[in-house]
This record gives sequence, structure tokens and C-alpha cells, in this order.
Amino acid sequence: MRLTLVVVLCLLNAACAVARKDKDEPVDNGPKRQKVEPELKPSEALKPPTVDLASPITDHFYMRGSYFPAAVDTQIRLDPGVAGIQGTPLDAEEDLGLDDKIDQGRMEFDIRIAKRSHMRIDYFKLNRFGQQPLQQDTIFGPILFPAGTDFRTKLDWRVLTLTYTYSFLKFERFEAGVGLGAHIIEGHLEGGTPGPGARERVDAVGYFPTIAANAALRITNRWSFTLRGQQYAANPADFDGSLSDYHADIQFRWHKNLAVGLGYTRLKYKLDIFDANQTMLFDLDTSGPEVFFRVSF
Repeated sequence: MRLTLVVVLCLLNAACAVARKDKDEPVDNGPKRQKVEPELKPSEALKPPTVDLASPITDHFYMRGSYFPAAVDTQIRLDPGVAGIQGTPLDAEEDLGLDDKIDQGRMEFDIRIAKRSHMRIDYFKLNRFGQQPLQQDTIFGPILFPAGTDFRTKLDWRVLTLTYTYSFLKFERFEAGVGLGAHIIEGHLEGGTPGPGARERVDAVGYFPTIAANAALRITNRWSFTLRGQQYAANPADFDGSLSDYHADIQFRWHKNLAVGLGYTRLKYKLDIFDANQTMLFDLDTSGPEVFFRVSF
């Protein structure tokens, strides 16, 4: 019995060895079909190979978070609504005690809808509060506040911007386009004595169109420069207004999807309303450097 078992195991081992050897030997199954290489056109054969490097020119989407330490200059005049009488022109920072320096956080998004089309979304919010004695007799709306009155001011200014641009120039290192912007503006101004004393409040919501332009330049594989601006002025019968928004930055792409940079932004809003119900002047100028972190793909 043992001898029979040994013989069977030897035969199985030999058969396995032969099977493995047969697998290693080449088998001629006839001629093999050759794979057909795609035919190149002459223009494609001469075209050098290109690689799309990650940059503002190739990004399909980005989100930018910025720290914006800006200087603010605000001029205000709120008329009483009586023919021939104007409110007192006020420097909001000097006369009303509002901050002339702000530490602002901002967010911006950009979506490349197609190869050459962009939709940018930007939101700007500025809330300030101040209280100090008036240095002069002040007409603020229908109320006359004598000099020395302890005057409390609250100013809330918000702007949502939607901007579409089309890149009429687009190359490997440079892109430039023009488009239109829509600015939805919400403003609240309140001033008067503290507590239940005399106070005046103005609330306004409106929109403003602008003509926009933007450009991006890839300087090296990691360094890029971007520039954009939008502006418009209108002078219909009931108001005189203008809006300007300018930004420039240089950014370093330290990862394919991440970049850091330094920039400069200036925002200017001017609105002079001649409406008989509420005439007023509001002029806000905000400008300063930006430090930002940019995520894109």
C-alpha cells in the first residue's frame, strides 16, 4: 500500500512538471494581427506636445478667502426733504467716529462655465458703529442736532456682485476677457441720540450694472498675475451714481489645487439721490492690500 502511494505521488509530480514546462514553451497559433496605429495629420505631427499646467488660465473653479485690512473714507449728507435746505455734509470717520481702518474677511468664487466663459461671485460687507459728540450744529434728515450732542451712528453696507466675462483672448500663458456685472446693494444708515431720543434711519436696496474686464498671466510654472476691474456711472433724472471695483494680485501655486498670494483692492461707491421724498449723498471709498488663500481645480 505504501509503495503504491509513493508511485502515484511520483506520477502526479511528473505530470505537473510537464504541464508547467508546456506553459513556458511558445505556441505557434499562426500569424498575429498587427495593431493599426492612428494616422496623424501633418498639422498634428508638427505640433509640439503641450501640458496644461495648473494656473488661473486652466482652473475650472476657484474659491478665494482673503484678509482685507483696508482704509475707509465715507462722506454722508442726509437732507430734510424740504426744498432749498440741505443736510450737513459729514465726514463719517472724523465727524461721527466711525472706524477709518477695518479688518475685513472676504470670499470670492469663480466658475468656468465653458472654455472661455466665467461667472464670478463676490460678497462685500461693511458694518460700523460710532458714538461721539458733534463738533457743529448738524442737520441730519429732518432733525437739527446742536453742537455737543452725543451722536450715535450705525452704518451697514452690503454688496453682492455677479459678473460674467467672456475670454476673447486665450492662450497657454495669457487670458483676457470682457463682460457685464450686476451689483445688488443693501444699505442701512441710522443716526441720532442714544436711547429713545431723536433718531433718523434710512434703508435702501437697489442694483447697479457695470462693464467688467479681466486678465490672467502665467509668469512661470508656479507664479501668476491676475487683474480685473469693473466700473459704471449713471446720471438719470433722480440720482447721480457711480461704482468702481478694481483688484490686482500675484499668486504662488505651491500645490496643484492650492495657491497663496498678495493683492490690492479698491472699492468705490457714490450715490447722490435727488428724489423729493429723500435726498441724500453717500460716498464710500475702501482700498487696501489683501492676503489670500486660493483653492481651485
